[in-house]
Amino acid sequence: MLAEIMQKSLKSIPSDTSIADTADKMRQENISALLVERNGMFIGLLTDTDIVRKGVSVKRNLEQTTAEQLMTTDFPSIQVTRTSHEAHDMMGDLGVRHLIICEGDKIVGLVSVRDLVLHFKSYEPSLGVD
Repeated sequence: MLAEIMQKSLKSIPSDTSIADTADKMRQENISALLVERNGMFIGLLTDTDIVRKGVSVKRNLEQTTAEQLMTTDFPSIQVTRTSHEAHDMMGDLGVRHLIICEGDKIVGLVSVRDLVLHFKSYEPSLGVD
């Protein structure tokens, strides 16, 4: 179940936060995605890839560009009752590295490719040299 591996502590930023400040928060927290919030509601997801592809690579002013301007609004989600394998397959099918975890309509967590890799690694036998 995804509830066992998802990040339950949801990290977010206000929608008007500059990309420079957003990137700094990601670095400090050692995370690659943040939910974007306005008036107490999550309105999007901003990833390190969004910052690179929509900000840095097109030479946007990262001090003047806001999280809301670069965020993804149709963030992919999966229900908390689904399995890690289903999350993995969904990420592959959609070409994304993060999924929002929902319980009904409520956002309850986030899972990343890294979370899945660490989860699957724990089930693999250790490789050794004889």
